[in-house]
Amino acid sequence: MQRRRRWTPEEKIRIVEETYLPGNSVSLVARRHGIAGNQLFTWRRLMTQGALTAAAAGEEVVAASDYRALEAQVRELQRLLGKKTMENELLREAVSRAAGPKKQLLRSTSWPEGGR
Repeated sequence: MQRRRRWTPEEKIRIVEETYLPGNSVSLVARRHGIAGNQLFTWRRLMTQGALTAAAAGEEVVAASDYRALEAQVRELQRLLGKKTMENELLREAVSRAAGPKKQLLRSTSWPEGGR
């Protein structure tokens, strides 16, 4: 039984870049390296999406479905934050309006000379 070959991100990038050289084709480069053509096409697609370079830079690669779910969660949190900010502004305005006349009322009321 033959063991599966593990390619480093640097090797994948180098092999994918070979496919863009004049006179080379994906099938020719794939045969030269003992890779299935569809695997090399997948690496090319990943490279155009930035996944291979992220792996080469030591960054974590996240599945597209996880990324979309996190984007949706961020949008929902931004929506909720906006809603809470609006509620806070409305409450602050209501408190200032409610407190305003009372302060003016207390200031305008004066006790008669001599106390209560």
